[in-house]
Amino acid sequence: MDPALAQLLAAAIAFVGTHFALSHPLRAPLVSRIGEGPFLGLYSLVAAATLGWTIVAFRAAPAADIPGATGDAGWVSASLLTIPALLLFLGSLWKNPALPNPGAANTIDRAATGVFAVTRHPMMWGFALWALAHLLLGWSWRTTIVSVAVGFLALVGAHLQDRKKEALLGAAWAEWEAKTSYWPRWQYLFRAGWALWAVTLLLWLVITWSHIHAAGVPAGIWRWLS
Repeated sequence: MDPALAQLLAAAIAFVGTHFALSHPLRAPLVSRIGEGPFLGLYSLVAAATLGWTIVAFRAAPAADIPGATGDAGWVSASLLTIPALLLFLGSLWKNPALPNPGAANTIDRAATGVFAVTRHPMMWGFALWALAHLLLGWSWRTTIVSVAVGFLALVGAHLQDRKKEALLGAAWAEWEAKTSYWPRWQYLFRAGWALWAVTLLLWLVITWSHIHAAGVPAGIWRWLS
C-alpha cells in the first residue's frame, strides 16, 4: 500500500475507534473519575486531533488513483444524494434528543415531525448519504477510505447510540423508538417543511460551489455549468 494511503487508513481507524471507545466503554469510567465537563473536553480534544490527522493525511494521499471512475452517471447520483443528506443534517440540529443534552427526555415527549418522521437519527443518516455519494464516484482510494470510515461511524454509531439512550432514558427512549425508525422512511422526506427544503437547496448550491475552491473539483450543478 502507498505509505500516504496507509497513514490515512491509520488516521481514519483512529478517528472512528476513539470515537466509539470514548462514547461507549470508556465514557462511564472516565466521567466517574474526572467529571462530565473535563470528559467532554477530553473527548473534543481527541476528536479534533484524530480528525485533524485524517485531514492532513487525506491531503497528502493521491488525489485520483482508481481507474474507471463512474463519470457523469456517478456525479449525477452523488449530487442528488447530497441534497437529502444536507436536509437530514440541517433538520437534526433542532430538538434532536440524540445529541448530548441534559433535557433530552423533554425533546422526545412529542410527535415525530420534520426529519424525525424520516428517521430518529437524521444526522447520522445525513453523514451516511454523504459517504455513499462519494463512494459512488469511484474517484480515489483516499476518498473511499474516508467515506467508508464516515459511513461506518454513522450507521454503527446510530445503533450504539440507541443502546446508550435506552440505558440512560429507559421508557422515554423506548417510546421515542416506537414513534420513529432507525431505517429512513424516505416517503416522509417532503414532510420536512418548505422552509427547511428552501434553506437546504440554497445552502447546497453554496456548498457545491465552494467545493470547486476547497477541493479543486466542481460538484453538483457546477460540474456542468462551470
